[in-house]
Amino acid sequence: MSQSATTIFGARRDQAFPTLAEADIERMRRFGEASAYAAGEHIFEAGDVSPGLIVVLSGKVDITQDGKLGRRETIVTHGPGSFVGELAQLSARPSLVNAQAAEPVEAFVISSQRLRDLMVQEANLGERIMRALILRRVGLLESGTIGPIIVGPADNGDVLRLQGFLARSGQPHRVLDSKTDPCAKTLFEHFHVDPHHLPVVLCPNGRLLLNPAEKDLARCIGLLRPVDASKVYDVAIVGAGPAGLAAAVYAASEGLSTIVLDCRAFGGQAGASARIENYLGFPTGITGMALMARAYNQAQKFGVEMVIPDEVKLLGAATDGARYQLAVGDDETVRTRSVVIASGARYRRLDVANLAEFEGTCVHYWASPIEARLCGGQEVALVGAGNSAGQAAVFLASHVRKVALLARGGSLEASMSRYLVERIRAQPNIEVLTGTEVEALDGEEGNLATVRWRDRSSGALTTRPIRHLFLFIGADPNTDWLAQSDVALDARGFIRTGSDIASAHGLMETSRSGVFAIGDVRSGSVKRVAAAVGEGAQVVAALHAFLGREGSHADAPQLVGGV
Repeated sequence: MSQSATTIFGARRDQAFPTLAEADIERMRRFGEASAYAAGEHIFEAGDVSPGLIVVLSGKVDITQDGKLGRRETIVTHGPGSFVGELAQLSARPSLVNAQAAEPVEAFVISSQRLRDLMVQEANLGERIMRALILRRVGLLESGTIGPIIVGPADNGDVLRLQGFLARSGQPHRVLDSKTDPCAKTLFEHFHVDPHHLPVVLCPNGRLLLNPAEKDLARCIGLLRPVDASKVYDVAIVGAGPAGLAAAVYAASEGLSTIVLDCRAFGGQAGASARIENYLGFPTGITGMALMARAYNQAQKFGVEMVIPDEVKLLGAATDGARYQLAVGDDETVRTRSVVIASGARYRRLDVANLAEFEGTCVHYWASPIEARLCGGQEVALVGAGNSAGQAAVFLASHVRKVALLARGGSLEASMSRYLVERIRAQPNIEVLTGTEVEALDGEEGNLATVRWRDRSSGALTTRPIRHLFLFIGADPNTDWLAQSDVALDARGFIRTGSDIASAHGLMETSRSGVFAIGDVRSGSVKRVAAAVGEGAQVVAALHAFLGREGSHADAPQLVGGV
């Protein structure tokens, strides 16, 4: 194994690369098909979809990554009793590494579908395999030497956008600073890249993209695949935050064919939380990204189909076995018997005239290691007084010289958990400024230079040389896409459900039969991760009841906003 891999896996190498006992291999055989590979044969290359999880019976398989200057570096060599694969094999996504038979190999291959069957039917064995697949992906993420390559100035807004998307999607990737990295120059010369086209992305399959949209990048790396318009799902879930992923896990585990769609990445706003310490079962806390990644992998384990990132544009009626259809992305259609809306909320923006000029480079709605590296050692300002703002302030305080925490209200206690308030007070480099609001942002060419704020009581103005501003000021419901769908909303744009709707069956059904709303987008919901997860679990009972009623006396809905 390479030095980088040794450093990454450390003491958990035995869990990441276990050797299966003969009894375990025999239990797995019924899920696979026999296969053999000649010495030197390329089993699969990075960017290709591998045949599945490969259990080695005899011989050796080298797993390599493409390093600098075109050299291949060995990550690990699998021998008898080992298995080849990582999380990509769980959903038949393109491989991130290369596999080559170092000598003649006898093996059997478990396809993605049969791998999910194995994990359900052989729980103890499935747990060990799942742990290994996750650890292998973690190792690839931490290596920073694999996956698509983003090339451009390190502080460029589009570089940060693409880097953030891949990080939130759990996809290993590399970033080459076009101003300083000699490998970037080599790549430019090879592909004849015009610097005006930066950033560019080199996908593992060899395709070069010029400043792509997230959806185009996702398609290039195999993260996003075409929707099967002929298939009718039991439930389509719009939104992959805590509520949507919880609903997906429970629905799929109970046998409902399930598809999840999200226009950004899995995790929703919860994925932006630097550390959640009051979520049941995690006494030492967990990052929002880690919690949501577990839920995302868990959903795939039960066979949930993920369509991320792809935007749902319209909800309309359908026929031929489907009650509803969703207009998605570029003229695609998802057909389904029921719909769960978990589209959450959009980040609220400051009412400052030139805010857009600095968004993406200096104004941030997310505090991740990417942003922390950008402003390391500097003074930053953070606006907000909720738990997300508190978690972000504490996280940033460990990376920057000073955090100015601005809150409109008179105290943090009214909107923030006590443990976070106490932790903020204990940080010597967090300055809390209550009763304060941002007045103006100044800078040029997209680079923030100063932030000016006003004390609401005294009217006193303060200007500080701050180059990065973080906004955690709440969110508005993400329901604009429902404008022509005849789903009733309240005065603030949240979806009305339950007792607000005379015809609704249960707490979460909307004004359209078979369409449910859960999580932050639902009017009257508790805006907490645990509450969203609870609603995601609860709505599955309502889905079963609705689908049961449909099976006996289905009534065709009226076409509203047809697609």
